[in-house]
Amino acid sequence: MLRVTSLPGVPRRIALAAHAVPWVVLPSSLWRVALVLGLPVSDYRPGPGESLYILALSAVSEGLALLTLGLVRPWGEVVPRRLPLLGGRPVRPLAAVVPAALGSVALAVIWACAFWSVGTGMDSGIGPGGMGSPGQDAFLVLCYAPLLLWAPLLMVVTADYYRRRTARPSAGEQPPGLPQGGQERLHAGRA
Repeated sequence: MLRVTSLPGVPRRIALAAHAVPWVVLPSSLWRVALVLGLPVSDYRPGPGESLYILALSAVSEGLALLTLGLVRPWGEVVPRRLPLLGGRPVRPLAAVVPAALGSVALAVIWACAFWSVGTGMDSGIGPGGMGSPGQDAFLVLCYAPLLLWAPLLMVVTADYYRRRTARPSAGEQPPGLPQGGQERLHAGRA
């Protein structure tokens, strides 16, 4: 059985969804790296400036995808102590939920528009029929299709994070997911 690391109280399906996000982003990132390296994934050859942009896009995409793990890991509820000024403080739920929810909506719009424009031929020659051979175009679609899962996975994980973090614990009960002593830090952060 696949092992995933998450906080206590995080349903297994939510932890799996959070861990899936970096994996659904990886194929497109690797395709872009292959493009920059000149591998035969496309007939298009980016210039030096565009290559730098493409590599940065891949790094930023993966970095943002990895942030999803914070919604099921301790560092998404209490800032790691090694970070100056904020270390050890609880993360306010909306500080994580608002950017994650807005990101999910933005991703849904971006990828729906991108796939719609490629599918309808409104992409000015980029995409199927515009990047290379039919095999290269099929490989491009294969690498980018998993991105359609990023928005719904992120939204499901975000909704669960919000539910867990805003649930009122019973008197004396430790909020789910906080490490020992986390309740005191949580109450101190609210004061």
